[in-house]
Amino acid sequence: GSLHAQKKERIEFEGTADLAKAIPVSLTGFSGEARAVLETDLYVIGFEFVDATKAKYIISGSNNGHVEGRVTDAAKGEVLKPKAYNGGTSRAQAHAFANDIAVAFGQKPIFFGQIAFRKGSGENAEIYIADFDGNNAQQVTHDGKDVKSPCWVPGKRQLVYTSYKSTTPAVYLQDLESGDRRPIAQYGGSSYSPSVSPNGQHFAFVSSMSGRLDLYLSAIDGSGLKALTKSADYEASPSWSADGSKICYSAPYKTRAALYTISPNGGEPHRLNVGGFVNLTEAAWSPDGKQIVFTAQMVSFRICVVPAQGGEAKEITDAGEDPSWAPNSRTVIFTRRKGNGRVLSLLDVPTKHVKDIAQISGSCSQPSWAK
Repeated sequence: GSLHAQKKERIEFEGTADLAKAIPVSLTGFSGEARAVLETDLYVIGFEFVDATKAKYIISGSNNGHVEGRVTDAAKGEVLKPKAYNGGTSRAQAHAFANDIAVAFGQKPIFFGQIAFRKGSGENAEIYIADFDGNNAQQVTHDGKDVKSPCWVPGKRQLVYTSYKSTTPAVYLQDLESGDRRPIAQYGGSSYSPSVSPNGQHFAFVSSMSGRLDLYLSAIDGSGLKALTKSADYEASPSWSADGSKICYSAPYKTRAALYTISPNGGEPHRLNVGGFVNLTEAAWSPDGKQIVFTAQMVSFRICVVPAQGGEAKEITDAGEDPSWAPNSRTVIFTRRKGNGRVLSLLDVPTKHVKDIAQISGSCSQPSWAK
């Protein structure tokens, strides 16, 4: 039927698609900013730029006045018909072309994505938002006090984050359209690390209101507070599963931090098996529900990925922290220490391609990709 015909139009990989192998392409006819955008976008979703003689696919076109592009399979002919992109900036047109290429290769388009992140350190830190590649950065907070852990409310132009502007750290919800913001977790003790549920109705966070650091749940307006853990140990860095049925967080196991999952309805936590990695924090559940990325501190901070049900974790970069998934469940944005500061960096999980985001000056950390 028509479904079969549709499938045929998709690119057919030889045998089973080995996602860990980069796709060799040549890029011809583009120059300046358009070329730079295409190179970054395609590299971070697993394409490799090679000489035309070695390319499996030819990406050709031009950017005179507006971007035009096509993709040809070197052996089989046309993959993506010639298309002209009009309106907006040349950068936006190049992102649109890259999105169409991603879709042609069976991926989700992510190149109009936005990120939130922390810029600066200590009292000088503020929250910013930007395009995923660091362009169009805008300052969101002007507290002149430390702010941490921005997290998007899914499907909305809203952020939650921790601010130190009052006497104790509290969680705030800020609407980016109106600028309106208010505390949604402000209790005795400190409240940290907010993570919003996929449906945007609830958020999990860590608070010391009981005198211990426990994991709590609350409605997004701050009502209906519920403690999920009541242990003498400290809990940290909650993250929701894509279907909202579990929260993954960090807590001690024997002497070192491990990852646990718990239902938002409470009940017993379950320790996640990740093989030999230790000192685990900053878990983030992929939007397709299949993988959990996390930070392991073994000499340095490194980023690892494990199947969501647990299993043998794999290291994907040996220097990084603060991982956050793109909506394609393939690209991760993370923080890399560089000299005395930190830079945001993009990572393609299957191919391990890494690209620093150089556009933003200053020390940047704790990125969150809008879902």
